[in-house]
Amino acid sequence: MEEKKSRLPLIIGAGCALLLVVAGIAVAAVLFVVPLAREQASIIPPTPLLSALTPQSALPTLTLPAQEATDEAENVPAAGQAAALVGLEPLTDLYNTVNPGVVAIQVVSEDNGVFSGGSGSGFILDEEGHIVTNNHVVVAGDNITVIFYDGFEEHAEVVGQDPSSDLAIIQVDSLPDGAHPLPLGDSDQLQAGEWVVTIGNPFALSSSIAVGIVSATGRTIPTGVTPFSIPQAIQTDAAINPGNSGGPLLTLNGEVVGVNAQIAATGTGTNSGVGFSIPSNIVRRVSPSLIANGSYEWPWLGVEGTSVSLLIQEANDLATQDGAYISSIVSGGPAEAAGLRGSSGTRQVDGLDVPTGGDVIIAVDGDPVIDFSDLLFRIATSNPGDTLELTVIRNGESMPISVTLEVRPTDFSG
Repeated sequence: MEEKKSRLPLIIGAGCALLLVVAGIAVAAVLFVVPLAREQASIIPPTPLLSALTPQSALPTLTLPAQEATDEAENVPAAGQAAALVGLEPLTDLYNTVNPGVVAIQVVSEDNGVFSGGSGSGFILDEEGHIVTNNHVVVAGDNITVIFYDGFEEHAEVVGQDPSSDLAIIQVDSLPDGAHPLPLGDSDQLQAGEWVVTIGNPFALSSSIAVGIVSATGRTIPTGVTPFSIPQAIQTDAAINPGNSGGPLLTLNGEVVGVNAQIAATGTGTNSGVGFSIPSNIVRRVSPSLIANGSYEWPWLGVEGTSVSLLIQEANDLATQDGAYISSIVSGGPAEAAGLRGSSGTRQVDGLDVPTGGDVIIAVDGDPVIDFSDLLFRIATSNPGDTLELTVIRNGESMPISVTLEVRPTDFSG
């Protein structure tokens, strides 16, 4: 399974009975990755904290040297100052333009006569009534209701699901007046520090907007229900809470660059400033097949591994820490057929048993592989049947290996 071992060791479906544990590598603090679907619709009013706060001394500030103003500089907001952002680009205009393309989703499930409910978010993909959301929002739903920006409600049917990307497409018969599709942006162009906006249904509070920045790009996050990982995820500090799942992450131009899916938290299950969105370019790749076929066929290499850490470098006498280290090969998979090798032993480094003997992939079709996420990305953006030329370090020597990708098994269990 071409997955990097997650550094966030516990995965919880909010409001779900399923608890999935994923082993972490060199984690100093325990965090939770929380897929945000199937949430309870009820909310608890927040405790008024302001009256209980005691005064404290002012935080120290850093005074920067004065710079000569330029026309361009006068129009650039200071980092971290949301007020400056609002002054440049009124979020009311963005909200009024984009909100008609966002929906709230209510899901009712029945199990042996016992009914349960949850909520999530989504956005309109096209004029035919196709709506993008997370797979974990609707996967267990027997009755799905879409609530549009104006309060109009309509039943929806699931037309396609992809657990490996945690995406699903649902469809309504018609769109109400004013509701419209949202354009997909190019998530590959996002950079850390850019302003982004979320609109969704946190705690069943529909049409809620929040603003933040792109904290990082290129994250690898687990799917929560398959052994595979989602590459190139977007990390943001824009508020994502239970009920935001499936809703859009937007640029200030109103383009969807991500589908909100997970948060990292310390156990409360609510936003702590670290959220993750599935990149829009995965939506662009997967959604046509979900609409046409009900599913998507991902390419598969059939390896498990991690990035080359200092310990792996030292244990395997590697020249650099670049590359994707292969710890194991799936029996009967494309990697085994191509002759790739996984770890064959261990070596103690600083008192720790570190895997040794595995191949290190340092390039795909001549393009450098810096870490395991790079390898995941190259596989995910290929197609079943494609042949990739890998450059592999084995026993200190560089060698080429050709591998032909196959369709990822849907019933793979580890």
